[in-house]
Amino acid sequence: MVGSTAAHYGGSRTQVSTRARTIGDFLIVTYLPRDHIRLMSTPIVRALIAALALSGCVQPSPAPAARPSSPSVNTDETAVAPDAVADTLLTEVRAADSSIVVDLRYSTSNNFTSAPLPGYLANRAYLRREATSALVRVQRDLRPQGLGLKIFDAYRPVRATLAMVDWTERVNRPDLLKDGYIASRSRHNLGLAIDLTMIDLATGRELEMGTPFDTFSSAAHTANATGSVAANRQQLKAAMEREGFVNYDKEWWHFSFNVPNPLRFDRPIR
Repeated sequence: MVGSTAAHYGGSRTQVSTRARTIGDFLIVTYLPRDHIRLMSTPIVRALIAALALSGCVQPSPAPAARPSSPSVNTDETAVAPDAVADTLLTEVRAADSSIVVDLRYSTSNNFTSAPLPGYLANRAYLRREATSALVRVQRDLRPQGLGLKIFDAYRPVRATLAMVDWTERVNRPDLLKDGYIASRSRHNLGLAIDLTMIDLATGRELEMGTPFDTFSSAAHTANATGSVAANRQQLKAAMEREGFVNYDKEWWHFSFNVPNPLRFDRPIR
């Protein structure tokens, strides 16, 4: 509604129109003086504006959007898709960008089990097609800074995940499952998780990240770092997040990607 009234300011009479509207549970009244430029300079109006702000009529700025939460270590229980389906959905990362370095630790004995895992028959990294495209964009964005990506693990056959669980039983380390360091149903089985670090493209050296890959302790938690290590972890995290990946907060190296209706695979890596 709109009305008109006369008000006294500093001894003078000034014609003022008012406009009222409701927003939610608030009645918002706006004063529209005809000589508003001169009126706004008066102490009375400044006091009125301050009173309106304190009363809640001035709405606060909206809170910033929440960052994506760290995904659960285990996926839903789903059937394993046939290898023929895996062949249509998984793509090799280096076929999309040969500048990305691949060092699949589970195809060698250089991993926490001290032996190659079942299903790892070659040093080749695969991901779902959508995740591969996003990873190529990360590599492209890092290149002008003289940096690149080095992959420790990508798609992982279901049989390899089961071998990890068997290893925890043999060495009596059920805590690694309980604490979320080893998954019994891994996002790697979906072709939607990747373990990686950054390297200096000129030297090939890995940037300092504070712990080796597959360190099962709080020291590997992404936020548990200071100085240049913290800066390197956050740079990797930011680069990956810009392209839709989400970091697992207990492992600075682990990132996942989402697609609708994901499938589990057990196709060997050849």
